Amino acid sequence: MPNVKIFVDETLYPSVREQLAKTLGPVRDMLCHDLSVDVPACQFAVLPVYAMLDLPRVNVELSIMPRAERTRDLLMSVCAKLREMVGDATGTHVAVRLTSLDPHTYIALK
Repeated sequence: MPNVKIFVDETLYPSVREQLAKTLGPVRDMLCHDLSVDVPACQFAVLPVYAMLDLPRVNVELSIMPRAERTRDLLMSVCAKLREMVGDATGTHVAVRLTSLDPHTYIALK
């Protein structure tokens, strides 16, 4: 279950909103393929935020459930693809953070 939050500096957001929206489908396709998940498992949020001037203007947080086949190399590859895709859509440097959720404490009601 990839849970994706994309935080975009509010001064940048108006100019990248449309292109970023067009990129969400391909991002979802990549995540579903690379992480072996079905589309209904995905959750996306794009949020304009106040970013500090000395930090990246776009940040992506990706939360996933751990699986044995999700090796560090695979996850680094997914993060690199995600950074490139969102960077292409926003025209700026993107920071990506990935966390694995604890399956014993994680609860989701859909």
